[in-house]
Amino acid sequence: MPDTTFKRSLLAITLIAALGAGYATLGGHAVGTADALPAVPSAAGAPAARPAPRLPDFSAIVDDSGPAIVNISSSGRAKKATTIDPNDPLFEFFRRFGVPSPHGGAPSRGMGSGFIVSQEGLILTNAHVVDGADDVTVKLTDKREFKARIVGLDKLTDVALLRIDATKLPVVRLGDPSRIRVGEWVVAIGSPFGFENSVTAGIVSAKSRSLPSDSHVPFIQTDVAVNPGNSGGPLLNLDGEVIGINSQIYSRSGGYQGLSFAIPIDVALNVKEQLLQHGKVSHGRLGVTIQEVSQSLAESFGLKSSTGALISAVEQGSPAAAAGLQAGDIILRFNDIEVARSADLPPMVSALKPGTRVSLQIWRKGASRDLTLSVGETPVERRASISGGEAEKSRLGLDLRPLSPQERRATDASDGLLVEQASGPAARAGIRRGDVIVSLNGHPVRDVAQLQTLLDKAGKRVALLVEREKARIFVPVELG
Repeated sequence: MPDTTFKRSLLAITLIAALGAGYATLGGHAVGTADALPAVPSAAGAPAARPAPRLPDFSAIVDDSGPAIVNISSSGRAKKATTIDPNDPLFEFFRRFGVPSPHGGAPSRGMGSGFIVSQEGLILTNAHVVDGADDVTVKLTDKREFKARIVGLDKLTDVALLRIDATKLPVVRLGDPSRIRVGEWVVAIGSPFGFENSVTAGIVSAKSRSLPSDSHVPFIQTDVAVNPGNSGGPLLNLDGEVIGINSQIYSRSGGYQGLSFAIPIDVALNVKEQLLQHGKVSHGRLGVTIQEVSQSLAESFGLKSSTGALISAVEQGSPAAAAGLQAGDIILRFNDIEVARSADLPPMVSALKPGTRVSLQIWRKGASRDLTLSVGETPVERRASISGGEAEKSRLGLDLRPLSPQERRATDASDGLLVEQASGPAARAGIRRGDVIVSLNGHPVRDVAQLQTLLDKAGKRVALLVEREKARIFVPVELG
């Protein structure tokens, strides 16, 4: 009996000691049945449980890169009449904040962001931030302000290079956009709506995204909050490296709705080097119109998979025509790089220097074949203006250019001139950007020179036949 009592006492002491150790180990919190889970051996070959991911802390990126990110403001004299639709969200913005809406001849102002890429004052931003500006001011995070000079800009890629008179400036670190993965975290820093040095974050939603109006740029799509004023600012990875320039958003409201697009930094650096070395930017060109290869089209052409870029038209006199490319050919590889989608081809061509010899693998009539050609140069859009002088401006007030082959196919006009900007009498008559001027007083319009001749012979009124969204209407214009 004493022996039994001793054993029981010893067992009780052991249990108390064990509980005390557990209490000390867990920092003074008693262990209940829900906390003390037994260890369960994993099945043979089963992967170990992955630790729960932690949300990243972006403060180190902001501390490191923030000083090299700048606020850009531009100003100039509005040369065209600009009206704001009362239904436009910006109309309410101007009304509520007491800002007069822009109008013809009034000062125009813009804002955006940028980042320093050279200690000697070189800054990258978007072309649309500074295009047409008379004065550009760059403001640093330390509150210093500099007048900037526009070294050059490239509207095709929407990249501009500025220079300020300063040295020993902080610079960003540049990354490799080809290494980013869909789903990884990225950060944007800029001045949305003028709120300087604002930081937003999100993930990469897609890579090499082609937009209808910008097929020459393989955009990085993200869900980072980007708003007006963020344009030209950097998109950074978790290593604090710039991988893109925030450029566009898709929105029905004018503000962020979860779709933002950045220009890959390698595209911007190519523009920067060309501007510094040559003062202009050249882009490669084949001279073809292409479309996506669907599954049904692939089967029709005898392809096993729906890859490549289907040529629907070849421009006469183009490099493609000289090389013998035909409508119905499918480009499968470009310089030994697979063309998985039709959208892959334009950025690859655009990035090449005109005159570069390239190899193509095409699919024609059920078989593949190889050919080579010399890349041509994308022509700079010549905006022929008939509103440059005061006399012409008072009579019509339009900036016009000829229709491209793609635009001709998209409209019912074989000829005609596309309205780039409208002011003066034409704007008062209701003509706006995007309209196509088909004829003047019943005479078909082929080019700007012919239209000018017709205007010289006209009286105080003309009737313009205008095509808008597949519909045509005569618009009377009082020339004065």
